[in-house]
Amino acid sequence: MIYLTFLCAIALSAIAGYYSVIGLAVIFVGAFWPVVLMGSVLEVSKLVTASWLYRNWKVAPFLLRTYLTFAVLILMLITSMGIFGFLAKAHIDSTLNSNANTVELKTLTAQESIAKNKLDYLLARAKDPSTASDKLDRQIQTTQKELTDISKKKLPLLRDDIKLTADVGPIKYVAELVYGDAENGIDKAVKMVIMIIMVVFDPLAVLLLIAANISLMQKKEVIGPTEEEVDETKEWFEKLKAKAKLFDKDRIEVEKENIASIEEVPVTQPKKRGFPNRKSNKLEPKYDYDAELAFREKGNK
Repeated sequence: MIYLTFLCAIALSAIAGYYSVIGLAVIFVGAFWPVVLMGSVLEVSKLVTASWLYRNWKVAPFLLRTYLTFAVLILMLITSMGIFGFLAKAHIDSTLNSNANTVELKTLTAQESIAKNKLDYLLARAKDPSTASDKLDRQIQTTQKELTDISKKKLPLLRDDIKLTADVGPIKYVAELVYGDAENGIDKAVKMVIMIIMVVFDPLAVLLLIAANISLMQKKEVIGPTEEEVDETKEWFEKLKAKAKLFDKDRIEVEKENIASIEEVPVTQPKKRGFPNRKSNKLEPKYDYDAELAFREKGNK
């Protein structure tokens, strides 16, 4: 789920950045490539700043934290403006094509109406024997050919107009639903839809990136130390155990070579009244030399 969140955040950010950069380049059309370069760097910097702010919010100085937060918000606003410019340009382009077809269709329709009126007039004259002539017949044929040419020119324009009407049909329904006027409310409906997209597009990408960071940090806390860290801890403990002098209440382990350097200590008895103890200066072994790696203290007799 964490990787899916990261993937969605990166995908949304990439698409929003593309729309924003193209939209800004359309606004500043005189410097297309410099604006594209600037917008691309700003988009990447915005994501890095948002991620860094979340991870270092507690340790970052107040002024730095405030400025970076303000910068991220301004960059989100710039991205939204670029998205608005990109989508608005797409709508304007389709509207221009529709308007151009409409104007051309109106012109051809007017020519067709004039030609029909002329044909009707010529046909009326041709019915009168007094005005009928070969010249009139040629004019009638020319007018009929003109009407045919106008019909051929109108046919592709009518097809494009029907296609554009079908493309704009959904937004017409929205305009009619919201504003009650399908013809005059199209531009308002388009602006409303673009504003809604702006509100959820780039902000959602930034918040998804922060959410992915939260999930990743929580996963590290739940999992705990890695296998490498556990192995390093075990190795350190084994080294410490090897250096330590492990003992119990009856046994002390020492190096074998240190046993030879230990001298016997004479056993002395406390002075008593009466005859002196002739055995008081006798040397008795104090340590157990039978043990291979240890010695044991014997009690005094």
